[in-house]
Amino acid sequence: MQTTVDLYLDLMKRVLANTIYEDPPIPATWAPAADYDELNRNLGVDWPSVAHTMIGMRRLDNIEYCVRTALEEGVAGDFIETGVWRGGSCIFMRAVLKAYGVTDRSVWVADSFQGMPPAHSAEHAGDRDLAADEHNALIAVDIATVRRNFERYGLLDEQVKFLPGWFRDTLPTAPVERLAVLRLDSDLYESTMDTLVHLYPRLSPGGFVIIDDYHIPVCAEAVHDWRTAKGVTEPIEDIDGLGAFWRKDK
Repeated sequence: MQTTVDLYLDLMKRVLANTIYEDPPIPATWAPAADYDELNRNLGVDWPSVAHTMIGMRRLDNIEYCVRTALEEGVAGDFIETGVWRGGSCIFMRAVLKAYGVTDRSVWVADSFQGMPPAHSAEHAGDRDLAADEHNALIAVDIATVRRNFERYGLLDEQVKFLPGWFRDTLPTAPVERLAVLRLDSDLYESTMDTLVHLYPRLSPGGFVIIDDYHIPVCAEAVHDWRTAKGVTEPIEDIDGLGAFWRKDK
């Protein structure tokens, strides 16, 4: 039987992904559908015009699993996403904390809030070739908009911390002591590497690393390069054919 917490979090996922009002996607080269498609939305392969997240229901389920497991097993630390778009994943993490009555942990919202860094200045050739900054008109969401989105759910408070700026500038000195869940959604080799280099050492034993863009070759390359360099061998588990995650050994 579902509990009140289960029902609240299930509804939050449906609202964040907007499977209720079924907003049409913004046409994109990788998601050309003009109408709402339930399967695409569940898999997070469309680009919603209104919804506050584009990761789909299965990756939201994964966030719920990781955050709830960390809370129930007492894994120390806060929760962070690097690359937040409209803020939906972070809003959901804050919702889980509220549902559990947790008041001593924070959700960190890390983003440039101006889109992807200029591709021409990237050191990694794959990042230059990907040219993700060409989509900044749709990717870039300013910090005021993300804050308003938190407010719409009644979830903007002192437990929500913003880290605006490029990851290479903000993450080395970010005032984050310990993490229970580290979620990466930044597409690029350099952004992925910056996040793992500076934040993984703060991940508690038993904590989770979620790689939203594992299906993007340059992102997966960064993950494997970093894991090899650091000797990280915990198995990577598939989420939905796009995202992946692993759990740090206890």
